[in-house]
Amino acid sequence: MKKLVLSFATLALILTSCSEDTDTTQVTKPVVEGEITGEITTNKTFEKGNYTIKGTVRVKSGATLTIAAGSVITADISNGLDMVLVENGGKVNFTGTAAEPIIFTEKSKTAGSWGGIVMFGDAPIVSGKDANGNPITTATSEDGTNTVYGGNNATHNGGVMKYVQVQFAGKKLSDNTSEMNGFSFYSVGSGTVLENLVAYKGADDGFEFYGGTVSAKNLISYGNFDDSFDWQDGWKGEFNTDWYAYQEGTGNYGMEIEAKNVNNSFYPTVDRITLKRAPGTQTEGGSSAAEYDAIQFKKEGNGIYKNVLVSGYVNPNAVAVRIQDAGTNTNQVNTGKIKLLNIKVNDGTTNFGFKDGSVQVSFPIDNYKTTDATTGATLTAGAWSSVDGLNLIK
Repeated sequence: MKKLVLSFATLALILTSCSEDTDTTQVTKPVVEGEITGEITTNKTFEKGNYTIKGTVRVKSGATLTIAAGSVITADISNGLDMVLVENGGKVNFTGTAAEPIIFTEKSKTAGSWGGIVMFGDAPIVSGKDANGNPITTATSEDGTNTVYGGNNATHNGGVMKYVQVQFAGKKLSDNTSEMNGFSFYSVGSGTVLENLVAYKGADDGFEFYGGTVSAKNLISYGNFDDSFDWQDGWKGEFNTDWYAYQEGTGNYGMEIEAKNVNNSFYPTVDRITLKRAPGTQTEGGSSAAEYDAIQFKKEGNGIYKNVLVSGYVNPNAVAVRIQDAGTNTNQVNTGKIKLLNIKVNDGTTNFGFKDGSVQVSFPIDNYKTTDATTGATLTAGAWSSVDGLNLIK
């Protein structure tokens, strides 16, 4: 019996030893590395890893490009033009997390080194008027691809982008008319999900909407050379919240709003906006360029903007809200199509004015309301809102 007990004890010791070895042994999954290039014609998934992007990655109609959370995709200016282009009918699944964003960057960390993310859809646009005064419902892209955009599918779905950073984009092309942004959305529809996106230190706009019906939540535009947020072609996203912009070094308007000279009732709506400008920030054209205002409305641009915090636009000639032309003042301001509700303007900046002071701007009662209670954008900081250890919303 003693021998049997000893055997059991010995067996238990052996099993315990094996269990301990198993518990403490960790298998580290290797980091995936590779290249993303060419046309995506069928569904393609890239696991979490470090990738290089080479040339135009074109997501074709019927295909979905998926990139896992925590991935870093690096462009290289020496390759020529790098960009991610999603054609109408193509989709992306770029679903990062607050702790593990998907990061698109560039090797040299130089503004304007690549083309960023460009998405096309077939949602409605209005790009001007024809000779008979009828709205023009298509246009050609300004990204150098000369893609025709515009359609009738208001619910177009280009996929999902959540917790995605685009760094050092905004490439300007050699023809001096074509340019790109951090994120460019051409007639993108309301079925597309855009949340927690960062455009960081690009050489053009942080975010630009060319018509369409898509809305976006939790956007950060940081250190972009042109406008932080820009749109045209009758964009009418109605469910936008928490937009944060910080301009430093070089920057033009915080928000540039236009509708191609088409009198309209589009009413894009954004709730909770912060527009900040660092001391010493110059416009792209230097001191001669009058693009130093927080918000500019022109060419019949309009909309409803709530809880807006403006800070740092202290150029002696700057205003918080600039009305750029008489048509916009007559058709949009005077008829109540532009509303700024609960706006707080710091630093003693003048609230609003006309381009050259030749027209008296007067908002209808209750359409321009100031308050000290506005906090602007409300965002939760994390890895998704940081670049190289810098908290972008501090």
